[in-house]
Amino acid sequence: MTNETPTDGDLSTDARRVLERIDEHNVDFLRLQFTDILGTVKNVSIPASQAEKAFTEGIYFDGSSIEGFVRIQESDMRLKPDPTTFAILPWRDRDDGTASARLICDVMNTSTGEPFDGDPRGVLRRVLDRAEGMGYDVNAAPEPEFFLFEHDEEGRATTKTNDAGGYFDLAPKDLASDVRRDIIYGLEDMGFDIEASHHEVAQGQHEINFEYDDALTTADNVATFRSVVRAIAAQHDLHATFMPKPIARVNGSGMHTHLSLFDDGENAFHDGADEFDLSETAKQFVAGILDHAPAVTAICNPTINSYKRLVPGYEAPVYVAWSDRNRSALVRKPAARTPAASRVELRSPDPSCNPYLALAVMIAAGIDGIERELEAPDPVRENIYEFDEERRAEYGIDTLPTTLAESIDALEADEVVLDALGDHVTETFVAAKREEVTDYRVSVSEWEKDRYLETF
Repeated sequence: MTNETPTDGDLSTDARRVLERIDEHNVDFLRLQFTDILGTVKNVSIPASQAEKAFTEGIYFDGSSIEGFVRIQESDMRLKPDPTTFAILPWRDRDDGTASARLICDVMNTSTGEPFDGDPRGVLRRVLDRAEGMGYDVNAAPEPEFFLFEHDEEGRATTKTNDAGGYFDLAPKDLASDVRRDIIYGLEDMGFDIEASHHEVAQGQHEINFEYDDALTTADNVATFRSVVRAIAAQHDLHATFMPKPIARVNGSGMHTHLSLFDDGENAFHDGADEFDLSETAKQFVAGILDHAPAVTAICNPTINSYKRLVPGYEAPVYVAWSDRNRSALVRKPAARTPAASRVELRSPDPSCNPYLALAVMIAAGIDGIERELEAPDPVRENIYEFDEERRAEYGIDTLPTTLAESIDALEADEVVLDALGDHVTETFVAAKREEVTDYRVSVSEWEKDRYLETF
């Protein structure tokens, strides 16, 4: 990990640069940002005059007020800002010339002075430290998709789209191109390198891709991305949602995630002598992801609604296999223009996940495959969506869990993924998701009433 963090009671070079930028941009308030275990972005707002204190002493807050953090009798926690994450908020410029900015924080346990076990950013840090101990730096790039919907007369979100566009369509069908443009400008103002943006398959569905970065920065970027998209969509009187499947019988929103390992500056996934340009390390990494796929799914697809997306027929991956050609497999080896671009793509995650925990379990699963020297199965080059059950059995292809309850069962049985999360996060996450499953089971949907009320 190369991010420079300040020593308590002192100012790092990065922190001093932040103080200078606060003065340069006339920042009057700072948002100290972190995420809870379920991935919701939280923040504590402080006057910019308190920035130096935030770096040298941290900012204390009541951890018992954050679901799943700590109990009331052990509530004091401390936010430790990471100065490398400083960014001006592009939608907060005001007529008086002042601006607001944000800093992403690590959560510290005040009683021990150590990182808090329940901090998702800390969970990812621990997994990355493990990879670094094996000689690897981890790079990642997500492809988050989202829908833009109109509001009703009372200002509530609907599922009515403001365009009739399809995959890669242009205006006039893609009426949201101006919204995407403003989102991209906002992201670039915050330091994002945007690779591409386009209208997705479903009406009202969009994708904006940002470039590869180290895994921790990537997780920070996903959390920031969701906030920026929602804020700028609201300026256009639209509601942006990262719900995986907001509309029935159309494609849902995924967050395909590209991963690679680098060893001393060289891509450890590339081997030009291999048929697929993949090294043995890359194949072992893929084998690890496939081996732990059911448990990984609980974290990467963490809602009841996630499993409405993970069904055959809507381009979402449900089959535990890999391919160097087609997108019907869970893991794909994309084409790479250069050796440095060699990577693998996990296609199952959706944008409702906690990006820190999702990347942590993906990486932990992959490096477990390397440590155990697992052998990847042969790639499947046919369209698995067209396979019947007998042919899938012939190829040894399993399916992902079909419900949140199934994936939580798989999570609780997977020691590698549980170890990556740690006891605190596991206990809180599982309890919250078991409650979600129970609440769903006792609810009666409109579909059920439409189908059965007058029939029986």
